[in-house]
Amino acid sequence: MLELKKSLGQNLLVDENILNKISALDSIRDKIIFEIGPGTGNLTEIILKKNPKKILLVEKDKRFCEILSKKFNLKENQDIFNEDILKFNFNSNTNAEVIFGNLPYNISTQILAKFIKLGNWPPFFKKIIFMFQKEVADRILAKPNTKEYGRITVLTNFRLDIIDSFKISRKCFLPVPDVDSKIIIFKPKFKVNYNIVDIKNLEKITQLLFSGKRKMINKAFSKIFKNYKEIAKLLNIDLKKRPAELLCEEYYKITEHYEKTLKI
Repeated sequence: MLELKKSLGQNLLVDENILNKISALDSIRDKIIFEIGPGTGNLTEIILKKNPKKILLVEKDKRFCEILSKKFNLKENQDIFNEDILKFNFNSNTNAEVIFGNLPYNISTQILAKFIKLGNWPPFFKKIIFMFQKEVADRILAKPNTKEYGRITVLTNFRLDIIDSFKISRKCFLPVPDVDSKIIIFKPKFKVNYNIVDIKNLEKITQLLFSGKRKMINKAFSKIFKNYKEIAKLLNIDLKKRPAELLCEEYYKITEHYEKTLKI
């Protein structure tokens, strides 16, 4: 048995019922599929049985790449990239329609953010099906005024619609992790209602405001705008609120105005 690396968050999904359930979340036939972290190819094998037009696999662990190459005998419609997904360069050849990923717990939000921050929008993909540690998933799915609500909630909802989610028991993995997981299904928003030019500015605003999560936002707001009281009144932002009390739309409105001040 191959020794799995904790540093890469390697927990292999082995429950066949769950693997079938995940593969059934999209009609795979004749589509270009992109899978992140396929490991030993348990999900890949089921996807291939559904006759995709092409499948692209990105796997950081060279040992798994060798296993995948032997297991699937690298046919014309299969590409395996031995790369770190965070450094992977999406180009015109990566026009996958559906993206699957059993994401390493320690970098799952960074991977999600990579797709949210793609330069061209609407993006090349039509659907994302990602598995997260339950705690991370709960933060993505959070509503305002809850302890889970935070930066990743705001960032995700700017460009993605959450279509569905369901829990997966830790017992479905080998080795068994300490926590349960959740699948979340996303679709890109083709019409984004706020004109934010650079999504990095949204990251900056949320970082500043959420840095004092239990405090009122007035002090953080004063670091963003010189005439912050006037701006708050203009945008109808209550400076006595705490970061978790602001709606996602209020963060987008703040960022939109921040970008306008940069041009002045």
